[in-house]
Amino acid sequence: MKKQYTLFALLLVVSMLLAACGAPAAEQAADCKSADVFCVGLVTDVGKIDDKSFNQSAWEGVKQAEKDLGAKVQYIETTDAKDYDKNIATFGDEGYDVVVTVGFALGEATGKAATAFPNTYFIGVDQFLEAAAPNQAGLNFPEDQAGFLVGALAAQMTKSGKIGGVFATDAVPPVWRFGEGYRAGVAYINPELEVNIVYHNDVGFDKTFVDPEWGATTANSMVDKGVDVIFAGGGKTGNGAVIAAAQKGIYAIGVDTDQYYTIPEAQKMLLSSAMKLITPGVFDLIAAAKDGNKQSGNVYGKAGYAPFHDLDSQVPAEVKAKMEEIQAALLDGSLMTNVAPVKP
Repeated sequence: MKKQYTLFALLLVVSMLLAACGAPAAEQAADCKSADVFCVGLVTDVGKIDDKSFNQSAWEGVKQAEKDLGAKVQYIETTDAKDYDKNIATFGDEGYDVVVTVGFALGEATGKAATAFPNTYFIGVDQFLEAAAPNQAGLNFPEDQAGFLVGALAAQMTKSGKIGGVFATDAVPPVWRFGEGYRAGVAYINPELEVNIVYHNDVGFDKTFVDPEWGATTANSMVDKGVDVIFAGGGKTGNGAVIAAAQKGIYAIGVDTDQYYTIPEAQKMLLSSAMKLITPGVFDLIAAAKDGNKQSGNVYGKAGYAPFHDLDSQVPAEVKAKMEEIQAALLDGSLMTNVAPVKP
């Protein structure tokens, strides 16, 4: 009898443990399919959630929805581009209300998912939509304007007359617009300045955004040739260039978000950042969806440049005034960057 009791107790404990192990997934699926629970999922590009760039900025918008809207949130990091469809479908199958996909490369997979899961609202960051399902929005930004602004800043702050740019592949339209907007901004101030812009087109798409070593090596090479301002963009690849420039003691310019707060090792030489206001852009679309006002098609966020922070005293008053003038002209349309939407 004692043995039977012991066996029964053991089985009871095991069954409780198994139930506990399975509970979170089961509860998550049940909760998200409930009309009383608002669930938001995010799928990253091949960069990580803590890339200190666009994946992280989008996730912060989702986290704001958790804080301000009471949303239940989760993310999936993509390690292989072949998993885009599977990762997005994970949230669709679980009944998530909103799924945010981050990056141009997820555009096709997001479009297919929007058709497959009509009750889920999809927000594609940096995804320009030629055609959109009613439950799909593409959140885009005028990267050329942000690049133009920091290009104008670099042109006014250089002492050597040599300016550099280090970017991930220009096959991605937002990256192209950043780089060529930067070039145009430099030329707007002084077309005689020497501008060297390098895109990381010599590797596959799975590598171009996650190669900080290449970013650092490329930036160091530019510094060795006399470049004294470097703007860099493209996930961890760009971060590597920003950090290398700062370590060399020259002006560095970040991208996407105010990287003064995300790359502390570059703070002392971070002149500014070309900003896409991704976090509020993502949050605003999620909040509208929760209120029943889903926006479909292409939606445009805002762009600008970050404060000068530690280097504020080094930026002359006339440069600050010129930057405000240029930004106002870009916003009201009286100044155009003339940068093509995609690489010709």
